[in-house]
Amino acid sequence: MKIKSAEFVMSNSNVINAPKERIPEYAFIGRSNVGKSSLINMLMERKDLAKTSGKPGKTQLINHFKINDEWFLVDLPGYGYAQTSKKKRTIFQYFIENYFKEREQLVCTFVLIDSRHNPQKIDLEFMQFLGENQLPFCIVFTKSDKLSANQLEKQLTSYKKELLNFWEPLPTSFITSSETGFGRKEFLDFIDNINKNMEKDSN
Repeated sequence: MKIKSAEFVMSNSNVINAPKERIPEYAFIGRSNVGKSSLINMLMERKDLAKTSGKPGKTQLINHFKINDEWFLVDLPGYGYAQTSKKKRTIFQYFIENYFKEREQLVCTFVLIDSRHNPQKIDLEFMQFLGENQLPFCIVFTKSDKLSANQLEKQLTSYKKELLNFWEPLPTSFITSSETGFGRKEFLDFIDNINKNMEKDSN
């Protein structure tokens, strides 16, 4: 897939106010500081489409970006940032949960995982929430450039072994690096294939 256009459309905290267009929608979510904004910018080949920050928890709204006038990329708030107040975390959880349960246009959710870390309870619980609500998702391992090839292979094998306790077969996964652009083509081809199949089915 070639990215011809990527435009910010709106930010909001209520799924009712989200864009009304019936085009495929792909959500990006993960723990704070997982590299979500950097990944989005790498995929779109833009430096500042999604706002990056050294301070985790920067994204606090549902952000819609329209890609190629064909689909929406949705940048969702990160979860699990300790310095966000308990009240704010509760509010985030409420409107994120509503988004997932009510957004009919949502085709797939990309759950971002820092490839350097062992499985975290909060990530596994979030995937379980998606599974229980029959919401398709993929796992995206970020920051792969921070590990050697052997370290990365060992880490991913360990992670997938843990996932087999909950999932069989395993969810589709991608290995990415915002620094090197690794995984970009595979990732965008995956979205492109889904969009083309949906278009065929609708004709």
